[in-house]
Amino acid sequence: MLAKRIIPCLDVKDGTTVKGTNFVNLREAGDPVELGVRYSEQGADELVFLDITASHEGRKTFTDLVKRIAANISIPFTIGGGINELSDVDRLLNAGADKVSVNSTAIKNPEIIEEIAKNFGSQVCVCAIDASLEDGIWSCYTSGGRNKTDKELFSWAKEAENLGAGEILFTSMNHDGVKTGYANEALRQLSQSLNIPVIASGGAGNMQHFRDVFVDGKADAALAASVFHFGEIAIKDLKDYLRRENINVR
Repeated sequence: MLAKRIIPCLDVKDGTTVKGTNFVNLREAGDPVELGVRYSEQGADELVFLDITASHEGRKTFTDLVKRIAANISIPFTIGGGINELSDVDRLLNAGADKVSVNSTAIKNPEIIEEIAKNFGSQVCVCAIDASLEDGIWSCYTSGGRNKTDKELFSWAKEAENLGAGEILFTSMNHDGVKTGYANEALRQLSQSLNIPVIASGGAGNMQHFRDVFVDGKADAALAASVFHFGEIAIKDLKDYLRRENINVR
């Protein structure tokens, strides 16, 4: 059984790491490169950097920041935000990123997943899905949670897998930043219906939430932000706890 991964996520706005609740009320959390170095040294398995306003503002993800990250950390990292075409992927990979995350663009133009997989390999393509549970249906959103679409979580995730996505990064907008645990029921359904890894995002508040997302949610990786950024959970302590719970971590 593959080891479960712990992935700090850094939402970046105007060059600074920020964190909000339910996708709004952002507060600053520090320099993304400094935080990335700290997490790399603490034993994080991977990092995710999301330029959270790139798609909404219609601009490209910052290449210079990617170069700085690559020069300073030694673990794989994913970049997302404002990726609209293959040349964006090429630029970010050349700057040092290991994977790219596509969300809004993939919903508008699903073929981008196929093109990334064909040109760079499925392992490079993470399909990020922001979804909100409304009247019993998980509706997908674009542009950092601003625009509701007609896509439904489970069918869209399956479509993305069929197009060549290497992983699904599912963020529950209902759980984002509220620290009451992950959307384990939806995650379990996702994990059981897909043959590619599922990364859980949204809801981490304590160490047991990570245990639960692996045991109950069947997630392959758990992504979190504020509990790491504001020093509430240390990655080493988290991994020690998970080992005691008989969960295979690196």
